Amino acid sequence: MSGRAKLLLLGVGIVVAIILVLSSTFKVTEYQQAILLQFGEPREVINATGTEEPGLYLKTPFVQNVEYLDKRILDYDAPAEEVILGDQKRLVVDTFIRYRITDPLLFYQRVGSEGIARSRLGAILNAATRQVLGTVELITVLSGERGQLMTYILDQVNRQSKDFGVDVIDVRIRRADLPDENSLAVYRRMQTERDREAKEYRAQGDETSQRIRSRADKERTILLANAKRESEILRGQGDAKAVKIFADAFGQDEEFFSFYRSMQAYSKALGTNDTSMVLSPESEFFRYFGRLYGHGDGALKKR
Repeated sequence: MSGRAKLLLLGVGIVVAIILVLSSTFKVTEYQQAILLQFGEPREVINATGTEEPGLYLKTPFVQNVEYLDKRILDYDAPAEEVILGDQKRLVVDTFIRYRITDPLLFYQRVGSEGIARSRLGAILNAATRQVLGTVELITVLSGERGQLMTYILDQVNRQSKDFGVDVIDVRIRRADLPDENSLAVYRRMQTERDREAKEYRAQGDETSQRIRSRADKERTILLANAKRESEILRGQGDAKAVKIFADAFGQDEEFFSFYRSMQAYSKALGTNDTSMVLSPESEFFRYFGRLYGHGDGALKKR
């Protein structure tokens, strides 16, 4: 045998050895659990309880194969579903669950794959959600009792999911909305209610404003009447005092008082530049002018 043929046989042997080694080993990571199958029948579960260490394991080449399952907490986001509540109101509910595969052998035997498991969990979650929410009213779903409702849903989902080796850790209602047609009707009803409340508040405000304005007008009228009454009293008292002073002054010197009153009359009658008067010099109005100039006859004209 030539040297080239020997090298070829050696290369083929190395390739076959590598294939045999790769076919007889498999790796399990710390977040995986593996089921060793022989002709489709489970033979061993590796790293399921955490007692086995992650690493390389041996298997029979071409006879045994491995199915991997995740050990971590998984989640499933269910599609939004329309649910009829206990008060016959419709609600679109969006939920999700978090679960862990606790029994990989049972999971493989009952379900087979994670895709099928999510489908079954979705059906169970949908049925539990409808059953629990179908007994309560809308206000309960929107109130603080929502957490208790999710606990009820979680219990029901857990009871059914344990049959295929899954432990559901949490169930949450991510969003709960009214259907679009119901939302529009509710918004219109809310708008009508707010308009009614606004009109009521405006009417109450107008009534209060009118009451305050009437009270202010009444107080104003009373204040003006009292002020006018007091002013009339003061004016009457002043006029009485003026009359008394006037009478006392007249009684002390009648001639001087007559002269003073005549001077005031002259000042008012002849004080403006455009005043023209034609009177007889013997007029009583000019009697002090005659005395001033020393005669009492003759016509006088003041312009």
